[in-house]
Amino acid sequence: MGRNLQSGDRLRPVDLARGHGLSTQAIRNYEEAGILPAADRTSHGYRTYTSLHARALRAFLALVPGHGHQTATSIMRAVNRGAAEEAFRLIDESHVQLLEDRRTLQAVERALRDLGATPVSWAGPEAGSRPAPEGMFVGQLAGKLGIQPATLRKWETAGLVHPRRDPRTGYRVYDEADVRDARMVHQLRRGGYLLEQIAPLIAQVRAAGGLEPLEATLSDWRGRLSARGRAMLTGAAELETYLSDLGLGLSGSCREP
Repeated sequence: MGRNLQSGDRLRPVDLARGHGLSTQAIRNYEEAGILPAADRTSHGYRTYTSLHARALRAFLALVPGHGHQTATSIMRAVNRGAAEEAFRLIDESHVQLLEDRRTLQAVERALRDLGATPVSWAGPEAGSRPAPEGMFVGQLAGKLGIQPATLRKWETAGLVHPRRDPRTGYRVYDEADVRDARMVHQLRRGGYLLEQIAPLIAQVRAAGGLEPLEATLSDWRGRLSARGRAMLTGAAELETYLSDLGLGLSGSCREP
């Protein structure tokens, strides 16, 4: 596979490093990892790079914010061995993951809207059960949500709700936070989400300390997704320049020099 590594002045590792705030060791590490093409060596064994290596470095650093270090590394390795189709597949998978993350965010936002501002009433225990202090028993909450008590116990096993036990009776008692989580799980289940998909969303609510503080978390989450999407565009532009320099066409093979 004939690649043209010439292109003007020879560059030392320090020349590449300085322009990007990196160490010369980082440049050597990138070459050894396959992120950069193999460097030529002087008669004394010193590495020499070209502007092609500089463009490879720019492409990699532009890919990292959108795809992450590991995926960006895999993309560059694929490109440098001439496997453009493999690189495109990795990029596609990153875009799919970003789309899934957006859908997850939208699901959380919908669930919060559906929950509304009015909390579940604590009053009115079901017949045959007495009210738990500062909370609901499993039958009461199941009745409020229109589900079976066994469903709540299944959610507990999955780690989605964490009721305490009444010290006198041993019955499960759901406090206000438990009810909030149960309602959110209920909304997401109605939206078709699996329990394993819901678990990280409930964790987000708990980490934020409730629904109201979660608004700031959601706003930050939304901003980070947008930043990733824009970073992917920047990375794609730099990678396209590098692909053109390498002579890699859409077939993933090198053009003859």
